[in-house]
Amino acid sequence: MVNHQNAFDEIREFLGDRLSQKDADRDQHAQSETWHRAPPPDAVAWPETTEEVSRIMAICNRHRCPVIGWGTGTSLEGHALATQGGLVMDLMRMDRIVDIRPEDMLAVVQPGVTREALNTDLRATGLFFPIDPGANASLGGMAATRASGTMAVRYGTMRDAVLALEVVLADGTIIRTGTEAAKSSAGYDLTALMVGSEGTLGIITELTLRLHGQPEDVSAAVCAFDTLDDAVNTVALTMQSGIPMARIEFMDEIAMRAINQNSGTDYPEQPHLMVEFNGSPDAVRANAEAFGEIAGEFNGQGFHWASSPEDRHKLWEARHAAYWATLKLRPGATGVVTDVCVPMSQLPGQVAAAAQDMKEAGLLGNIVGHVGDGNFHSLLLVDPNAPEEIARAKQIAEAMSLRALTVGGTISGEHGVGLGKRGLMERQHGEGWAVMGAIKTALDPNNILNPGKLVPDRA
Repeated sequence: MVNHQNAFDEIREFLGDRLSQKDADRDQHAQSETWHRAPPPDAVAWPETTEEVSRIMAICNRHRCPVIGWGTGTSLEGHALATQGGLVMDLMRMDRIVDIRPEDMLAVVQPGVTREALNTDLRATGLFFPIDPGANASLGGMAATRASGTMAVRYGTMRDAVLALEVVLADGTIIRTGTEAAKSSAGYDLTALMVGSEGTLGIITELTLRLHGQPEDVSAAVCAFDTLDDAVNTVALTMQSGIPMARIEFMDEIAMRAINQNSGTDYPEQPHLMVEFNGSPDAVRANAEAFGEIAGEFNGQGFHWASSPEDRHKLWEARHAAYWATLKLRPGATGVVTDVCVPMSQLPGQVAAAAQDMKEAGLLGNIVGHVGDGNFHSLLLVDPNAPEEIARAKQIAEAMSLRALTVGGTISGEHGVGLGKRGLMERQHGEGWAVMGAIKTALDPNNILNPGKLVPDRA
């Protein structure tokens, strides 16, 4: 391992105790939500301004010291693990909401602002930020991984939400991408290039985000189905019918068992859909009735409606807790987590095949998903000290990805690549993966930004 002490000494000159090499701080930034593991970074820095980020990058570039951006640490594919040592740059002290412009329906924030903090600040404006991946993630991290979540079926992903960025490049150069206008046809779309680049092309230090008006009326419901096929076919027909859903989430029987045990609910241990409609009262009522008719065709039953904010919050809180609730079904287990996204016509067959794989492997796990846009997830519970179990779970995850590719889908709809999916990038992109590597080389010739992730290894 290369010794980067000279770089750290230079950084400490202006950061002081905001540069740490203590074991406790390093270990805190070596954690992963899932089974991915790596040694701790060599040091951790907490910058507070774009200028500090720029100085850190210039120093690290000169010393060829790896730099890994860090937000809340909630990514699922090991994106922020320091696999080659170096410096983790924790951006959570850059947490200022710079500007809210209701008349332009936009907000300007630093990367450490979380989505919940932004929405709390927006309450009095009549606007909200809709991208909701479940975890209270940092907005910088959400942009870096191109997050989406439960409301993507209506409002899109971070690709659609980010209007402009301030980014520090590998050599410390500060650039601004995009504008505050609704659209632009002036040159390469550098904003889109940075969104989803997983910290391999630059460090995001400011975001300009598109906001939306809070709906006049909102209603949510949960309903059970006899079989997985019935639930997923309901989703496919609902979307093909053009019913404007705000959310439509699938939960299998294992996920519902976990939710009941974790939240004290008593839902039947059957496949469920959780749905939400928003708009005018008349539109909400009409859309809910249309969905109910489709669900009835597939034996949907036991509708529980939640119209008050408190009841809706409880419903979606249970959904967002499904990951941690499922882990509790096997104390001491960790998760091999994966997601894929496929065309809607392929969704029923893809979900059924994944469920069959899990059954044949004899592994406990769930299937959930933001199925309104063809995106579903699997969490497989494994003993972290049992390599054979982890290997079986990884085989199932890889099989899901490869099947998705055969029907025109993608190896990840929202979790991203990180460490877990990098080995599948060439299968999805072919020669395009090498093009990504060329872009990386052009912007980061010393390969210091999150090395070992997303793009091919340097020759």
